[in-house]
Amino acid sequence: MTNHDIDANDALMQDELTLEQLVAISRVESTWLISRIELGLFPHVARTAGAWRLPVSALHRIRRMRQIERDFEAVPELAALVADLLEELDTLRARLNMPRPR
Repeated sequence: MTNHDIDANDALMQDELTLEQLVAISRVESTWLISRIELGLFPHVARTAGAWRLPVSALHRIRRMRQIERDFEAVPELAALVADLLEELDTLRARLNMPRPR
C-alpha cells in the first residue's frame, strides 16, 4: 500500500490506525513517529503481527507534538508533556460545557 492508496476519511472511521496510515495522514516521517513510540510517548500502542497500531486519537497527539517540537524547538519528552496537559485542558473544558447531572 502506498501513501496514495490511503483514504483519510476511511481511515478515520476506524478505531485504530496503522503506523503507515498515521504517517500518511499526519504527514510526518515514519522515523519521527517510531522514535516517539519507542520512547513511550504514545499511550495505547499495540504491536500485532509486527505492525504498530495506534488509536485514531493519536493523530491529534502527533500533530500537537510535531508543532510543539517545531515551534519551540522542544525535545520529544517535553512536547509529549505539553500535549498531555493540552489534552487534559480539552477534557476539562468539555466537562465544563456539559450539563450538570441532577
